[in-house]
Amino acid sequence: MAPDQPLLTVAIAMVVLLGLVLSASRPPGLLEDSALADSDGAQSAEDGDRLPATGEFDQLTTVSPDAVPGTEEVTLAYEGGADVSVTYPSIPNAGPLSDFLDRTLTAQVHAFEAANPGARAFLGEWGLTAAEDGIVGVRMTTTETDSEETREGHSTYWYEVDTGAVHGSSHLLAGQAELAELNERVREAVSDTDAAPSALYPISALYDSVGFNPDGDLVVEFDAGQVAPVSAGRVHAVLPRDEAESLLSDLGLRVREAATTGVREFTVSDAPEAEKDGSSSQAAPGVLSPRDDSVDCSDPAAKCVALTYDDGPGGGTPELLDALAAHDAKATFFVTGLPVVEHPWVVRRTYAEGHEVANHTLDHPNLTELSKGAARKNLEATQALVYRETGYTMDLMRPPYGATDGQVAEVTAELGLAQILWSADTNDWRDRKASVVRKRALGDAEHGAIILMHDIHPTTIDASIDIIRELDERGYSMVTVSQLLGTAEPGRTYVDGLPEEESEEGAPDGSE
Repeated sequence: MAPDQPLLTVAIAMVVLLGLVLSASRPPGLLEDSALADSDGAQSAEDGDRLPATGEFDQLTTVSPDAVPGTEEVTLAYEGGADVSVTYPSIPNAGPLSDFLDRTLTAQVHAFEAANPGARAFLGEWGLTAAEDGIVGVRMTTTETDSEETREGHSTYWYEVDTGAVHGSSHLLAGQAELAELNERVREAVSDTDAAPSALYPISALYDSVGFNPDGDLVVEFDAGQVAPVSAGRVHAVLPRDEAESLLSDLGLRVREAATTGVREFTVSDAPEAEKDGSSSQAAPGVLSPRDDSVDCSDPAAKCVALTYDDGPGGGTPELLDALAAHDAKATFFVTGLPVVEHPWVVRRTYAEGHEVANHTLDHPNLTELSKGAARKNLEATQALVYRETGYTMDLMRPPYGATDGQVAEVTAELGLAQILWSADTNDWRDRKASVVRKRALGDAEHGAIILMHDIHPTTIDASIDIIRELDERGYSMVTVSQLLGTAEPGRTYVDGLPEEESEEGAPDGSE
């Protein structure tokens, strides 16, 4: 037919030639993108817009600050004895985040100085680990230098742009049980490192830098010296994405999506409607209360008694904790600062197991013989030491020897500390016989009693094992002082948990 229709043949040839020319001049990938769009629809276009996240396998993802227009670097205003240089980001329309970082970093620097007489320098730098889907992740890196060493630490915070709430890293976990499960898996993951299993407990202060790598694996990192010698450097664990899935909260799932997405440009269009200072209203996993709502000590039928231990932690404290755990009993430990430095991991365990940690000064002075400034500094040091180990701010204290006066009351009120004395003194510091201590404690045990002992004496540990068992058999609830008292007023002195006012006859003799 071609010879009979030369014009048709030429026309077909021209169409084919034109198609080849258009195909050659089309940008690469256009055909493939069009075909993909036809088959997958809008979801494919959305996927095509998502960029891969940036970061290393064992690190949290990173986001360039340039991807968040208008971000400014703010220097923390802090005056103290150490050389302090700390910066943090200020993102437009994210005021609550800036407020939170300013307040939190100030508290960290203050605790460092109060806990370290040889504090020399505190440096802080920031980076972004997420900025997508209404989430901003800020990872702070701090460097502390005192008279002995230099330590690097990390903490990571997650900001929700719509609510103005800032969450610590433990909020990525669904609850306390999930944090405890993560803690066990981390123990296994770091078993071949210099980390000590006895240093790891499911508390928020340890799990304060948790995030994701580009693959969505959960990354947990610890400060130098926190769970291993400082010489070991940064200790970390990576939990595969599928293994971490069941442990995450709804926030954790949102954060994972945001952190594993690269960022072209991120802006916060509007400030949150509610006036917030950045504080999260949600209870965080790993932040533990010294009160158990299942027991109402205001009811005399509850038969509540508070076992209290001073001057520790000591070498026998772990054995005492074992005995308490065996009977589901709680106690209050009035710790002294210098032993806290010697046994920091015992303090973590005490807090993690639901006991109350309270302040018994740094080195056991008679506070009435100190100036107001010296008394305050002494108490602040122990406040800082416990805060740095547990994240917990203590609200009870016991004056050494039971010695208090108006000035001590004024200092403790300013620090938010109620003064706890006792209604029953076993004199275990003087009479180092387990049978004697046991008899005195059980003889004075009654509803509302606050019983004084010291966990630095082996004879007291031996006696306590029997005391705890016997009280349990008698139907007593062994509770913390805060559980016994309910709300305690800072500065006020308490000798027992009874509703009536304390009498002069019930006051301790100061013979501790």
